[in-house]
Amino acid sequence: MGFFSYQSLAPLNSILNSVAAVLLLAGFLCIRRGWVRAHRAFMLSAFATSVAFFTSYVIYHSFFTSYVIYHYHVGDVRFQGNGWVRPVYFTILVSHVGLAVAIVPLALITLWRALHGRFQAHRRIAVWTWPIWIYVSVTGVIVYLMCYQLYAPRVFALLSLKPPWK
Repeated sequence: MGFFSYQSLAPLNSILNSVAAVLLLAGFLCIRRGWVRAHRAFMLSAFATSVAFFTSYVIYHSFFTSYVIYHYHVGDVRFQGNGWVRPVYFTILVSHVGLAVAIVPLALITLWRALHGRFQAHRRIAVWTWPIWIYVSVTGVIVYLMCYQLYAPRVFALLSLKPPWK
């Protein structure tokens, strides 16, 4: 598999989500202090990190799913937790996915308005965009930790693979 494999994309996605969350928080703190240039740099970096995440996510899910189904006849990685943690996980996952869909146009509109100097309109939508974006970034990490770390997928055992992060 070499230095880089498709399996390394799942932890990479979590890292990118973590970085995006830190950048979003830094951008928020900067604008609260009136540091507009720093805010802009952090928010553009958060956007670029989120685009990198989305690219990695699409590659991972399209390649991993097709590779596993074709070669091993098993489906997507499924959450292995049982009991009370199961509804907690799926509540987080459903809210994460729904808001992840919503954040795409919100982030694009917010960014476009800022880059075109429409700061009043930017502020009006940013009060909705930022909380959703930070939630999606943080819950993305939580979903990864719950699905891949705390309740490791059986697919690795079925494939006789060691998870790349262990």
